[in-house]
Order: sequence, then C-alpha cells, then structure tokens
Amino acid sequence: MSQGRKIRVLIVDDSSVVRQSLAEVLSSDPEISVMGTAPDPYVAAEKIRHEVPDVITLDVEMPRMDGLTFLRKIMTQHPMPVVICSSLTGEGAETTLRALEYGAVDIILKPRLGARQYLEESRIRLIDAVKAAARARVVRLAPRAAPKLTADAVLKRAAPDGLIHTTEKVVVVGASTGGTEAIRELLEALPIETPGMVIVQHMPEHFTKAFAQRLDDLCRVSVKEAQQNDSVIPGQVLIAPGNRHTLLKRSGARYFVEVKDGPLVCRHRPSVDVLFRSAARYAGASGVGVIMTGMGDDGARGLLELKEAGALTIAQDEASCVVFGMPKEAIRLGGVERVLPLAAIPAALLRAGS
Repeated sequence: MSQGRKIRVLIVDDSSVVRQSLAEVLSSDPEISVMGTAPDPYVAAEKIRHEVPDVITLDVEMPRMDGLTFLRKIMTQHPMPVVICSSLTGEGAETTLRALEYGAVDIILKPRLGARQYLEESRIRLIDAVKAAARARVVRLAPRAAPKLTADAVLKRAAPDGLIHTTEKVVVVGASTGGTEAIRELLEALPIETPGMVIVQHMPEHFTKAFAQRLDDLCRVSVKEAQQNDSVIPGQVLIAPGNRHTLLKRSGARYFVEVKDGPLVCRHRPSVDVLFRSAARYAGASGVGVIMTGMGDDGARGLLELKEAGALTIAQDEASCVVFGMPKEAIRLGGVERVLPLAAIPAALLRAGS
C-alpha cells in the first residue's frame, strides 16, 4: 500500500445494522476509507472483482456461504488481509479461532450498543485492527502437515508439582496481531520441562478460553486461561483472559497471577506492559521476557523495565513477524537483549531455564 493513500476496507456482514455501524466507525478515521459493504460472500466476491480492498472485515455466520469457507477461498486463491468481526461466544469462539489458522490477521468483537466507554474502546480496537491488518504480511494458505503425535494424545502427562521447583525461571510473553499462530508454534515446540509461563495475547473476551483450550490440545505443556491466584509452575502456560489485566505476583517462593479490571493501557486490556512491569518487580533477574509479532508499542517499555531488572529479554525478528511493530519499538527503546527468529525462541527459553 502506497504511503499516504487511505486504507480501503470492504465490510462483509449479513446484518445491515452492523454494516452501517462498522462503516461509520471506520470512516471516522482519516486514514481509512470504506470502499463498500456486502451482505454475504457472493456479493463481496463480485465487488472484489471490480476493486481489490486493502482489508476485509468478515463475519463468520452468514447466509449462502459462511465466513470460514469464504476465508479459505480468499487465502488459497488471492491472499489479502482479513479481520474477523464476530459476536460469537462459547463454542462459536472455537469456530472463529479456526479462522486464524486459515490466515485471518485478527479477531475483533462486533461493537454492541450500550455504554459509551464500551463503544469508544470498540472503536479503538476496530480501527487499530484494520490498520494492523493493512501492514500485515499475508501468505497463501497451504495444507498444514499433521503433527507427529506422542503418548500425550492418549494419556496426558501431569504437570510437575510447583513446590519442587521454586527457583526456576518464569517466562512472560506478549503478542498482538499475528500472535495466535506464533504462540501456537512457540508452545508446540516446548517440552513439559518448560519454565512456568504467562502470556498476554491481545484478544477479545470469551475467545481467550477457547484459544487456551485449543493450545492445550496441541501442546505437551499444559495451557489454560488464567484465573485469579493461579500458580505459575513449570510445564504450565497461563493465557491472560480477554478484557482483564493479568499481573505476575510472588509470595515467598511461589509465583502466581492476579487478574483484575482497569483502564486500557497502551490501548489494550490485557496489556503486555502491565504483565511485563509486574514481572520486572516480582521476578527480576529470574524472569525472561519475550515480545512477539504485533502492531503498536504495548510491551516495549515493560520489556525495558525487565531488562533493567536483570531479566533476559527476547524479541521476535522482523522476517518471522506478521507485523513488526511491538518488537521494533522494544528494540528501539533498548529493551531487547536478543533478536531471534520465531523458530529459535523455544531453544532460547529452554537454555535460560536450565
């Protein structure tokens, strides 16, 4: 996309009210232009033949053709940035998460009529997601090789008792746009002996639980959505719940998480900066901070605080990022000790924890 040109967005949703609402929100930003709307994928395909958008916002449940089928067609035939705009919760969240495997850049919740604060936060999230998608590196969808299964597929190995290992490293990770698949790749490569880990992935409420369950099925480490006072123990990964800040705390030799409300920090809740700052305070040199793909600067200052506290700090490199925004800002501030491709981060974490 050329410098200075507005981001052209095509909105695909079967609800006329939603189409109008999204169009009004996006058009309020001077850098975005709504090139059109479509009530279903067939109308959208016809519009794309005449003008190719920079970004598509796409609903999942629609008549004639569902959003996932349309997304697969787009990503196999003519890849372009797609943001899933969904109101699904519960089981529907798992369906929507599958869109990320098919190549969608991000998931956002449809704005709901209601409190002014909620509408303003929805506007910020929607506009930021579209701008991030416009900068994202998209690739043609290819069949994913079936993972090599272990005995864990039949009988899961239990996580070790956290009281046995109280002096090991604790890892904190932050990601945004493109992070769901990057986190999957990271965690799939880790053995059960991995240090305890807490992750903030910018994601809407209700989707983080399904995301954690999906990762738990795929990985050798145990993965769950973080709850108040959950212990941070080796072999287990805690995912910060959507719309709640998650902090690392310590009581004696025990690490645990605090899950709390609060304002948007760096335009996000949960915020990577909040997690990293808490890790700098309570873990210090026993911490390892990792900042991954994402737009914006959330986590950059927190990672610098971690480094200043003696922690090892790692940034994902540009070549393996979908959007090289958050890592770039952290590097610019001087908060990064090592810049690594995604494939090299698991080994670095294991070395740090040994």
